[in-house]
Amino acid sequence: MRIISGTYKRRRVVAPKNLPVRPTTDMAKESLFNILNNLYYFDDISVLDLFSGTGNISYEFASRGTETIISVDQNHNCIKFINETSEALEMPIQTIKSDVFKFLEKAKIQSDIIFADPPYNFSVEQFSKIPELIFSNDLLLENGMLILEHSKHTDLSNLTHFNYSKSYGGNVFSFFQIT
Repeated sequence: MRIISGTYKRRRVVAPKNLPVRPTTDMAKESLFNILNNLYYFDDISVLDLFSGTGNISYEFASRGTETIISVDQNHNCIKFINETSEALEMPIQTIKSDVFKFLEKAKIQSDIIFADPPYNFSVEQFSKIPELIFSNDLLLENGMLILEHSKHTDLSNLTHFNYSKSYGGNVFSFFQIT
């Protein structure tokens, strides 16, 4: 994977092969950040990266100047890799090793952007728990946005606070906001 823009533009980050991950493709990530670039000043926001895996999305935000980034994943090796990479690149990424659903039930932090990239084989019911917990626990700041990445075979348009979705190959980003 590579960092698309910012301080570490074009920097390749090579994750160990034993991580149970499916990193967001460069094409999809670039398209997502083009959307976000028109909505936010990256150095003024806070980001919560759920199911963070390799940290791909967190690195992109950090490279673009975001200084408050929390990455949550339950896999010890993923958290270790994010810690090692963010330390080597001097990125301000805080990691939390936790089951995402348990984390969301207890979290007291608010963020401008919450990005979640759960396993593509989640059921719609499992996906629906993510916005449900985020909105019921008031985890987004005013004008904040939840972005759920999922397969093109999953339709989340009936979930509460769904705003719109964008498709890039087999990847879909669904955007949720209080309107």
